[in-house]
Amino acid sequence: MTAHKTGTREEWLATRLELLQDEKALTRRSDELARRRQELPWVRMDKEYRFDADEGPASLADLFAGRSQLLVYHFMFGADYTAGCPSCSAIADGFDGSVVHLANHDVTLCAVSRAPLAKLQAYKRRMGWSFPWASSSGSDFNHDFQAAVTREEWESGAGEYNFATTDFRPAPGQESTGLDEFASGIVGTDWATYRREGPGVSTFALEDGVVYHTYSAYGRGLDGLWGMYQWLDRAPLGRNETGMWWRRHDEYESL
Repeated sequence: MTAHKTGTREEWLATRLELLQDEKALTRRSDELARRRQELPWVRMDKEYRFDADEGPASLADLFAGRSQLLVYHFMFGADYTAGCPSCSAIADGFDGSVVHLANHDVTLCAVSRAPLAKLQAYKRRMGWSFPWASSSGSDFNHDFQAAVTREEWESGAGEYNFATTDFRPAPGQESTGLDEFASGIVGTDWATYRREGPGVSTFALEDGVVYHTYSAYGRGLDGLWGMYQWLDRAPLGRNETGMWWRRHDEYESL
């Protein structure tokens, strides 16, 4: 016998109709937030960035691939990682299905990481992905868009993330050993090396040959990009999270 509240079909329908009103209100609120994102002022990009892409050296404008809009996912894959971040990998599992639709809406989706291109390409083959993925190795791009902190910022506890100064170091009195073991287990580095990278999304527009920064989001602002979360939020037990329950898709035991 389930411990969850049960009821009749009539009771379920009455409660469901109440919830529907709140869902509709949330949808309208989400539509309003989307409109406000699009109304943000555009910031002209005067700094030059260089990337290594499958097609060769590229500028930020080149990443648009002939389109007028660019969505960049800041994928946590540092130069010393042995594999991409599992969380970013879970998000990226949904990219291939969206790329073609976005392209036909004049939008290019591209991941960017600081690891060398050859390492990104090898991991992409392992994961079976085909979406564009460029290396920003040797560039300030990830740092300038709050997706990486320098060693000096780490040591001072003054990194910038999610539009605030953030200290990613272990809290006073907290042992770093467990964190180092965790980082080593998922990306083959210590905690400091792992956490000097950060996830995020930044968007750009290209108009009359000029690139503009239009939007960025981090932290819980990326929840909507986790395709599995949208399904789990509608499942009977919700996200039902205990620890880091997800894995790279090739690391789950066969069910």
